Amino acid sequence: MAFPTWTPGRRLAALAVVAGVTAAHLWGTSRLAEEMSLGEGAGSGATVRRIDMTFVQELQQTAPPAVAPPRPRRTARAAVKPPAPAASVPVAEPPTPSAEPEVVARAPEPAPPADAASAPDQPASQAEPGTAVAQAAPAPASAAASAAAAFEWPPSTRLTYTLTGNYQGPVNGEARVEWLRQGGRYQVHLDVSIGPSLTPFVTRRMSSEGELTDNGLRPLRYEETTRAALRSPRVAQVALEPQRVLLANGNEAERPPGVQDTASQFVQLTWLFTTQPQRLKVGAAVDFPLALPRRLDRWVYDVQAEEMLDTPAGRVPTFHLKPRRESRRAGELLVDTWIAPTLQYLPVRIRIEQDEQTWADLLIDRLPQQAADRTAPPRQ
Repeated sequence: MAFPTWTPGRRLAALAVVAGVTAAHLWGTSRLAEEMSLGEGAGSGATVRRIDMTFVQELQQTAPPAVAPPRPRRTARAAVKPPAPAASVPVAEPPTPSAEPEVVARAPEPAPPADAASAPDQPASQAEPGTAVAQAAPAPASAAASAAAAFEWPPSTRLTYTLTGNYQGPVNGEARVEWLRQGGRYQVHLDVSIGPSLTPFVTRRMSSEGELTDNGLRPLRYEETTRAALRSPRVAQVALEPQRVLLANGNEAERPPGVQDTASQFVQLTWLFTTQPQRLKVGAAVDFPLALPRRLDRWVYDVQAEEMLDTPAGRVPTFHLKPRRESRRAGELLVDTWIAPTLQYLPVRIRIEQDEQTWADLLIDRLPQQAADRTAPPRQ
């Protein structure tokens, strides 16, 4: 078989074809990273500085522990002593108009009406059921409740994933989720890399930073940084202030209670199902406000099915959560999540889909890694 003779002109033509194919691939994967996001925008630069953490042990699959529900907070004021019954006020003959002010001044204050049950100074007997429990002395705990441990935030954890996807053809990469905590402060980082691990075409980091509270995570700042070959880095930032949310596109909205961001939502689901495991059942639904870079919306996740996943870390029983979007916008992304109760309710699979031809699927490639848990007894 005779091989063609490579003249200088033909070599240049071949190099041009290779360069064109490479450039097209880089452009395609960068477009995929831009589109496979829950929003984008321009920012002044990265501001979330990662908490330094060392991961020293693997998290093994175990039955989820029984966790006592959080105790209701006591009201700022102690239980109000109810006023004396009206029947205890001596009533003689009806007073004359001139004596009425003196009788009113000496009589106790009347009990608040039934429709004032939400007033802070109401007697416990007239409060809402939940309020009355908070003001009254705690009832004896049942045997099951006493055996349940108080909720403790898990130690800092890292999950690594293999990424497969499609955008005008197959794409591959890797991803990582890191949950970091330091005192009452937390960070969640979701890193996605498309292309070879040493020289990826595109990388994106989605970071959430905020506080740990009795109601789960309270995000204060969200940041999304995209780096693509042949392009300048792009940063989208969301500030979650006490009273308002400032979006990456310059819009602002009133901060709703329980709002989460793109990265924090995964760990918020972990907290929710750990403290309220009865809500993780097929047919149930959970919802919360979600602050995306371009808009603030309320997202509902349906617990769709129980599924056994075959992963490089072994078979993992999971619950599949699917977002409910009756009126889906053009190009809007859907993020399906598979929660593993035997792995501290962590997400072991995440699928981001724009349409049937544009999607990315993340599946764990090993057991989660954790930092040393200072609350656990030392290993022998």
